Amino acid sequence: MILRVVSAEVCGPHHLSLTFSDGTGGVADVGTLLYGPVFEPLREAGYFARAKLDRVCGTVVWPNGADIAPEAMRALVGAETIA
Repeated sequence: MILRVVSAEVCGPHHLSLTFSDGTGGVADVGTLLYGPVFEPLREAGYFARAKLDRVCGTVVWPNGADIAPEAMRALVGAETIA
């Protein structure tokens, strides 16, 4: 099964509340993933807050084209199952 993000909400600086297609979810602090030129703008809280769920790709995206793989975000959430 290909892992997809099915819901996403910004819930703090560099924090996303996520639900994945495998039924798991929770809050991920993605701040540790924000390195490199494409992620530079996301370090600013106001720009990070512009995150949107791309339902076609199944991940979170930003206006500058940045996105983060669902697998990388899932690893930050752990194994909490959403009931």
